[in-house]
Amino acid sequence: MQCLVYKSSRRPDTFVYVAHADALKRLPPELQQGLGALIEVLQFELTAERKLAREDARRVLDNIASIGFHVQFPPASHIFLPDPTP
Repeated sequence: MQCLVYKSSRRPDTFVYVAHADALKRLPPELQQGLGALIEVLQFELTAERKLAREDARRVLDNIASIGFHVQFPPASHIFLPDPTP
């Protein structure tokens, strides 16, 4: 499957994988708003056997087939949460 990858302009290290640019219209409005503008960064042939840096290719393919897109969030170690103590 031809795969397009877009990066979020608002959330560092967050990417959206789709098979066609039109699939971006399927993103829920809240997700679209949170990601901001999406900038295409990569196109490649995605197969179940392909090695991806931070995702399982089968999971990406399954998500694209079932919901039309896959979102790759940064690893939990890179998410900075506010300190709950005042």
